[in-house]
Amino acid sequence: MKRILKSNLPELWESISNNFDLFLPMEQGTLINFGAYETDKNIRLDILKTNSSVKEFVFPQTETYLKFKLNKKKLELTPVAVEDREYVLFGVRNCDAASFKVMDNIFLRQPVDTYYKAHRDRGIIVTLACNNPEETCFCSAFGIDASETSPLADIATWEKGDYLYLDAKSEKGEKLLNSVVTLLEDGESSELEELKREIKIKLENLSLRKLDPKKITKTQQDIFEMEDFWEELSKKCLACGSCTFVCPTCHCYDVKDYDGGNSGERYRCWDSCMISDFTRMAHGNPRTSQLQRVRQRFMHKLVYYPKNHDGLYSCVGCGRCIEKCPVGLNIVRVIKRLGEE
Repeated sequence: MKRILKSNLPELWESISNNFDLFLPMEQGTLINFGAYETDKNIRLDILKTNSSVKEFVFPQTETYLKFKLNKKKLELTPVAVEDREYVLFGVRNCDAASFKVMDNIFLRQPVDTYYKAHRDRGIIVTLACNNPEETCFCSAFGIDASETSPLADIATWEKGDYLYLDAKSEKGEKLLNSVVTLLEDGESSELEELKREIKIKLENLSLRKLDPKKITKTQQDIFEMEDFWEELSKKCLACGSCTFVCPTCHCYDVKDYDGGNSGERYRCWDSCMISDFTRMAHGNPRTSQLQRVRQRFMHKLVYYPKNHDGLYSCVGCGRCIEKCPVGLNIVRVIKRLGEE
């Protein structure tokens, strides 16, 4: 266990950025999102959740696979490789860190998505415990402890008083701490026990503390056929896709070609199951109504995914979808209704 005075963090970040690409939560206009470290940026470790999640670092919103060019009637194809420089995500909350496991189950199963794997392999995740969880947080419903170390963390950190405590949890984490060891001093894990107790008390006092998706015990068919409920829910939906784009676990995408005449690109881009032309095929979209699309989104997260992945839900309780939905569609309400609360 190491620690550093918070007043010395700029020196720590400068040192890390000399050896790695460093990304931290920072002000970007009116939003707080992870961005590349620069000395003049306003870093905001105090913000609980960034506007969007960190999934874009392993699953970019757009990513070019292939460039092509017509040269004297000969087609030249050039694959686009992922850069190999390691990067550090500093200040990732445990809910966002947990989302990587959900994504890994999709992209690292056979056949492995080599682009995703390359992004995952070169990343170092530095998590930050949540001293002040918010009312829209319900990560504990999915077994995530905001006060402890995420199993996905390479380095776990806690803010206490004037210090930031750092604890390496993987070989990559040890490598990173060793590269800046001259800036750190020894700390003791026992110094964090009071802080962890305080966080747990706050978690116990949140309004959503008793939310439990394991109460969803109806059969998949019975849930699918809850037509009245899905109809009521879907009538409000604007099909804007906001919930899927801010969600740290949504992983749907489309593959498209950009035609520039004699040259072009093939690229992957995020897509949303809430939009009418999602998975459009030659015969059209297999889900022809908003009811079907809303049902698909929630059943995937709460029924289909856990059924196929040993009970792991495709939700980490970050609460972004609750905050961003313009009409107040609420996954918490769905969990309660399906669990007959």
